[in-house]
Amino acid sequence: MRILHSAFLVVALWSLSAVALAENNVRPLQYDDVFLLEFASDPAPAPNGQTIVFVRNWMDRMQDRRRSTLWTVNADGSNLQALTSKDQNASQPTWSPDGSRIAYVADGQIHVYWVESGRQAQISHLQQGPGNLTWSPDGSWIAFSMFEPQRRANPVTLPGRPDGANWAESPIFIEDMNYRADGRGYLPSGYRHIYMMPAEGGTPIKLTSGDFDHGGSMSFSADGSALFFSANRYEDWKSQPINSEIFRLDIESRNLTQLTDRDGPDHSPMVSPDGRMIAFAGVDDRRLAHQNHGLYVMNIDGSNVRALTADLDQHIRDFKWAPDSRGLFVYYDAQGKGTLAHQPLRGDRRELTDEVGGLAYSRPYSGGDFAVLADGRLVFTHASTQRPAELAVLNQQRRSVTVTGITSLNRDLLMKRDIGQVEEFWYNSSVDEKPIHGWVIYPPGFDESKQYPMILEIHGGPHTAYGPYFAMELQLMAAQGYVVLYTNPRGSTSYGEDFANLIHHNYPSHDFDDLMDGVDAVVARGFINEDELFITGGSGGGVLTTWAIGHTDRFRAAAAINPVINWYSFVLNADMYNYFTQYWFPALPWEDPEHYLKHSPISYVGNVTTPTLLFTGESDHRTPISETEQYYQALQLRGIDTAMVRIPGASHSLHARPSNHMAKPAYVIYWFDKYRAKD
Repeated sequence: MRILHSAFLVVALWSLSAVALAENNVRPLQYDDVFLLEFASDPAPAPNGQTIVFVRNWMDRMQDRRRSTLWTVNADGSNLQALTSKDQNASQPTWSPDGSRIAYVADGQIHVYWVESGRQAQISHLQQGPGNLTWSPDGSWIAFSMFEPQRRANPVTLPGRPDGANWAESPIFIEDMNYRADGRGYLPSGYRHIYMMPAEGGTPIKLTSGDFDHGGSMSFSADGSALFFSANRYEDWKSQPINSEIFRLDIESRNLTQLTDRDGPDHSPMVSPDGRMIAFAGVDDRRLAHQNHGLYVMNIDGSNVRALTADLDQHIRDFKWAPDSRGLFVYYDAQGKGTLAHQPLRGDRRELTDEVGGLAYSRPYSGGDFAVLADGRLVFTHASTQRPAELAVLNQQRRSVTVTGITSLNRDLLMKRDIGQVEEFWYNSSVDEKPIHGWVIYPPGFDESKQYPMILEIHGGPHTAYGPYFAMELQLMAAQGYVVLYTNPRGSTSYGEDFANLIHHNYPSHDFDDLMDGVDAVVARGFINEDELFITGGSGGGVLTTWAIGHTDRFRAAAAINPVINWYSFVLNADMYNYFTQYWFPALPWEDPEHYLKHSPISYVGNVTTPTLLFTGESDHRTPISETEQYYQALQLRGIDTAMVRIPGASHSLHARPSNHMAKPAYVIYWFDKYRAKD
C-alpha cells in the first residue's frame, strides 16, 4: 500500500444525500446537458473601469456548435445586458482609448459598436479573418493581423485534355514544411501580415512584407508612430518553430528594427502606460520538452533588458501593466491552480488569488483570462469545480484581497442538476517519494459506506496540468455512479520546470508509477471496489492509457482517446513534426529507432489483456487516426476485445462540437459498464 503524503483536503462537502436528491427533484447531470453550458471569457474593461464587455460562450443545439456573443456588465455586477445578437458569432472585444467605441470581430469581419448611440456597423470587407485587434492611441486607426494567401501555379501542366473531358482533379503540389494543422486541415500557401485601417472603415494598409509570419499580440508606441510585435524573420525560420524576436515597426517609413536577439521565443510585447518601457515574455531555448517563459522588461528602444521573474519557477501565461507603470500583473499556474500576482518593477511579488480558470470546461485543464481596470482592480475568469468560468472582480488593499463574482451564467443548470463534489489530495510517489497532486470526483449521493467502481482519467500534453476546475466529461462519468480520479503525475506543469522535465526524453516512464500510486491511495480509503477499476485518457492521456495496459492487468477495461502508440510513425505524421522531433526526442527516428520503440505503447501490445475502446477524430492531425488504427489492428490480431470509434470531421479537440463532447463520455461509460463485475 502506498503512503499518503497528507490527509485528503476537503474542497467541498457533499451537499445532498441520495434521499435529498430525490426529495428536491434534482438529478445528476445528463449527457445532453452539454448544450446548457455557458461560460465567460475575454473580459475587456472600459477605459474608465466602470463597464466590462466580455464574450458569453454558449452551445447552439440546432447547429451543434459553440457560439459566442458580446455582453456588458458593470464592475459591481449590475446591468448585465447583451451587446450583440445571437445572429453574430462575436469575439475579440477591444475598447477605443477614449471609451466611445468597441471594436470586435464577428463572422470574419471587423465591427464597431458606438457606446453613446448603441449603433453598430461592419467596417471591413476582408477576404480573410482578422486577429489581434489593436487601437492606435488617438483612436483613429485599428491594427490587426491577417493571413494573406500566396497563389502558386502547379509546376507541371498535363497535356492532352480534350475540351469537356471529365478528368480527375489536378494534383496538389506541396513544398511547405508545415502544410497542415489540427483543426484547420491542409493549409493554403501564404503568410500572416500586419495591417492597419481607419477606425471608421476603409481600405486596409499592409504594413509588413516578406515570406514570414507576423502574428500575436501587438502594441502601439505612446505617440502612435510605431507598432511592436514578435516574429521569426530568420532565414531558417521554418525549421525553428518556436524562435521569435521583438520588432519595432515605424509605420510611416515601414522600417523594421529588431529589439531582441537570442535563441528562443521572445513574444507578446506590451508598451507601458507611460510609454517608456516594453514588457514581454520569453525564454532561452535549451531544447527541453517544457521551458518556463519568464517576464522581461526593456526600455522602449530595446536597451536595458531585465528579467522580473527569474526567481519564479513557473511559466508566465499572461501579463498586463498596472495603470501606474510601476509594475505588472502576471498570470501563471502553481500546483494546478491559476494564480494572479502583482509583480513590481522593484520589490517582492505578491500573490493575489489562485482561482483563475474555468475556460476548458470539458476536462479540468487550467486556463483563464484576466484584465486590469483603470483603478488597479482586476477582472478575471473565476474557476470552480462546480461550474464553468464566471467573471469576478479582485480588489487588493494593503493587507487584504477581496474577490467578488459579477456573473452567474450557469445558475439555471445548477438549480436542477447535482454536480459531483471534488476533493483534493496529495500522495507520495513510490519511485522517489516526490509529492503528487490529485483530485477525486464523487458521484452525486455518494455514500462512503458503499463500494464504487473507479475511473482513472489521465490528462494529455503531457506538459499540461489538471486542477480544481469544472470538467463536464468527468462529471458526466461521475453522474453514472463512478468515482473519478485525476492527478498530475511527473511531467505535469505548474510544479516547477524540473518536475515537468522528469520525463524529458523519457516519456512514458515513471509517470505510469505515479498514476498507479494515486489509484492505490484512493483504493486504500475503502470505498472502491478493486475489481471495478477502469482507465481512460486523451492525447497524452491516451498514450499513458495504452502504456498502462501494456504494463498491468489491474483494470477491467480501458478507453484510449486519440492516443499515440508508435512514436516513430507519430513524428512523421503529426502536424507539428518539426517541433516534436527537436524537443521530445534525442534524435531523428531513423537515427535512434530503439529509443522511439522503447517508449511506444505498441511495443508492449503483446502483454495486453484489457478490453480496450479506441476513440479518435478522423480529421485529427495532432495524433492522427492512423495511430488508433495501428493499435486496433494489433489488438484484433491478438484476439483482445476491442472497438474503434471514429468521429467524422473531428479534429484533436473532440469537444469542439457539443454532440461529440456528449458522445465521448457516453461511449466510455458504455464500454466500462459492459465490463463491470457481474454479481
